Amino acid sequence: MGNRKVMVVDDDAATRMGCRKLLVENGIDVAEAANGIEAISVYGDFRPDMVFMDIAMPGMDGLTALQNIIVMDAKAKIAMAIVKGQQALVLEALQTGAVDFVIKPFKQEQVLGIIKKVLK
Repeated sequence: MGNRKVMVVDDDAATRMGCRKLLVENGIDVAEAANGIEAISVYGDFRPDMVFMDIAMPGMDGLTALQNIIVMDAKAKIAMAIVKGQQALVLEALQTGAVDFVIKPFKQEQVLGIIKKVLK
């Protein structure tokens, strides 16, 4: 999957670092953001092929960031990470334009599987 660019957005630094390591090991360029506000700014500069974003973050949540990124780029490919109990938010995210989701805590293989599926 060389020369692909993915942005990882999560307020948990350990989650971002784990995802970064996994993606870099698979030949993917990675940018990170710690919240929705950063995600919008980084998206504009980095122009990733895909975004993997937590739905629950302080400052600006993933759903709001998703809405803003879709306005910037209607073809944006964004997968959301949620915790159990956020099913209503998943439906809203999918209706807004998210392409997929994964439930936290997730296995790295799940993240890689979604990214490979979306970027194929």
